[in-house]
Parts: sequence; C-alpha cells; structure tokens
Amino acid sequence: MLTFNGYSVNGWGIIQQMNSKNHNSTFTYQNGHGYARIGQLKTRAGVVRTPTFMPDATRGAVKGLQPEQVYATGVQIVLNNTYHLHLQPGEAVVKRLGGVHHFGKWTGPILTDSGGFQVFSLDKFAKVTEDGVAFKDPINGDKRLITPEKSMQIQFELGSDMFVAFDHLIGLDDAKPSEVLDAFERTHRWLKRCVTEFKRLTAHLAPEERPMLFGVVQGGLDKELRKRSLDLVMASEVDGIAIGGLSVGEPRADMHDMLEYLAPLYGDDPRPRFLLGVGDPIDLRKAIECGIDMLDCVLPTRNARHATIWVSGDQKIHLTNGRFVDDPEPIEPGCDCATCVAGYSKGFLRHLFKAGDPLAGSLASIHNLRYLTRICEKYQTQDFKRSDN
Repeated sequence: MLTFNGYSVNGWGIIQQMNSKNHNSTFTYQNGHGYARIGQLKTRAGVVRTPTFMPDATRGAVKGLQPEQVYATGVQIVLNNTYHLHLQPGEAVVKRLGGVHHFGKWTGPILTDSGGFQVFSLDKFAKVTEDGVAFKDPINGDKRLITPEKSMQIQFELGSDMFVAFDHLIGLDDAKPSEVLDAFERTHRWLKRCVTEFKRLTAHLAPEERPMLFGVVQGGLDKELRKRSLDLVMASEVDGIAIGGLSVGEPRADMHDMLEYLAPLYGDDPRPRFLLGVGDPIDLRKAIECGIDMLDCVLPTRNARHATIWVSGDQKIHLTNGRFVDDPEPIEPGCDCATCVAGYSKGFLRHLFKAGDPLAGSLASIHNLRYLTRICEKYQTQDFKRSDN
C-alpha cells in the first residue's frame, strides 16, 4: 500500500482520506472513465454519493419546494448562501432556531458558500480591501464588512457541514491580467486567514463533529495562475478543493478548456473537488468527465420558474410556447420525476405559467432537478458515454 500526504492508496485506484488533525472527512472513490470518479463522501450529516449536483437553497430553502420534494428528485445535498443568510435573518437568528438543518428542515448535508460570489455579483455595493469586502446592505443601506475570519464565523454559526473559504472573484469577460493576478494573490492570502480561523473555531470539536473546509482555486483563464493556485490549495490544510471563477462571463469553450487543463493536475489528491456555480447539463457532463465530484447552481430552478426545462439530449423547451396549448403529454414521457409520473400535461403547465400560478415553477423545478441528478446517477454507475461522442 502506498501513502500520499497522509492518505492511503490501494492498488485498485480507491483512495481513502485518513482521519487526522487537519482532515476529518472520509472520501473514497474509484476511477471511472477517463478522469471521472465514482465516490462516497462521508460528512458529519451523512454520506453523499458522487458525482453529485447541489441545488442552491439560497435563503435556507430551494425556492418553491419542500425538502421532501427536493429529496424525491435524488438530491443529496443543498447549498445555502452565506451572504444572504447573514443579511436576513442573520446567523444569530438561524443559530437560535437550531442551525440551518433545523431552520430549513433539511436533514442531509448542507454546504455554505463563502459570500465571495457577492463580491462579483453585487460589485456596485462592494469595495474590496485587503481586510475584506465592505458593502452597503442593499436592503437598508447599512455598512457591513465580511472578512475571511467573518466568513468562517458566519458559516460556523449557521451550522453547515461544509464551508468554503472566502475568495476574491472577478468576472472574466473584460478582466485585465493585472486584475486577475491581484484577485489570485488576495484569494490565497485570505485562504491562510480562513484556515487559521477555521481551526480556531473547530478546535474543541471531535473529528466526527467537525465540518469540512474547501479552499478555492482562482486565476481566471490564465493557466499558469490556475496551476499555481491549485498547487497552493492542495498544499493547504483544507478538506476539499473548490474550483471558482468559472462561468462568470467567459465563453463556454474557454471554461471547458480550463477544466480539461486542470483534470490531470489533481494527480492522486483524494480530496473531493467542487466546481462552483455551474449547472447546465452540458457543463455538468464536461466537469464530471474532467474529475469534478460536486457542482452547484441556481440555474435548474431559476430556469424552471421561467418555464424553461431540459429534455433528452440536453435540449431546452419553453413551456409557455403556444404549441403546447393542447398538448396532453407530460414534459417527457418516460421521465421518472414526480411531475412527469403524476401526468401533469404540458398544456396544463403552460396554463399555470400563463396564469402566474407559482405551482408551475415548482413542478418544473422538480423535473429539472431530477434531470440533473439522473445524469449524476448514470456517472455513479459508470454506465455512460463521453459527452463528446
């Protein structure tokens, strides 16, 4: 048996992360086709089969759905938004109400992002300094500051099972090389502060009680920066590797090219790999085939609320289209999602959307989430063909 940075590696390509003072989770995986992996991630809230897709339960719930409906799609883990829960109702309130699990009645694993995405998406309200990000509360105008330490503290108070380190994210459509470099360097200075604060917050917890911490790889579309960033994250005392800064304005081909570039660079590092903010079926397949284990995005539910759904072949249809007015068929005959199994017709769904009934978005969300989780389940069984075939 070989050892690799404190991990055991057997001859069958299955790697198990060993409990240590730095890493508390257990992730076992078997190599699939190419760089794809089939794994099981043990968290303090349960085991997650990978690859897996996480819908965004931004404010504690997947919009328009009860937890039971989300579970029924095959979803195993959800993502809560640190920034939004910090603003409203506040992490202290969430903690008093039992933490994010009891708060939103989701009993499975929960991952919280760092709040770093809002540096990018709400940049008109925010100012980045070395200390952190100062911004105006868009609700009431109050001045707030999120630092790397504060991000760790918020996530700890929320009670999530997986934290993401606070990073500096910028858009890539018109970013200057100097801006990409600045964000890369700041991300890694902040990562050190996140690790220090995370260790302080969790020092009193037994290994099986500790949450996980993901470090974030940045560097824009600069491959040399990306490699340096990945090396720095893999050398850090983190439990998982998150790939950030993609799907933020760059062409899809550029994102896929970067995923292909990174795929062989992970080597035998056994920690789970998480691609932030990506959820289109085409990108999901590409990411998994490039060695990604976990993905999240608001896209499937947001699209669904706007009547856009996926069907076989990763094709999109729009349920408000007039051609569906008399259509008696479900979204996709043979689909095993609750919406299709119940027989809700495209004609009925079109009517609900036209009438502004929120049930329409809920039923469409169930279909879209099941579509993505079914993709992941096929990869979990190795019963798949490469997406470029």
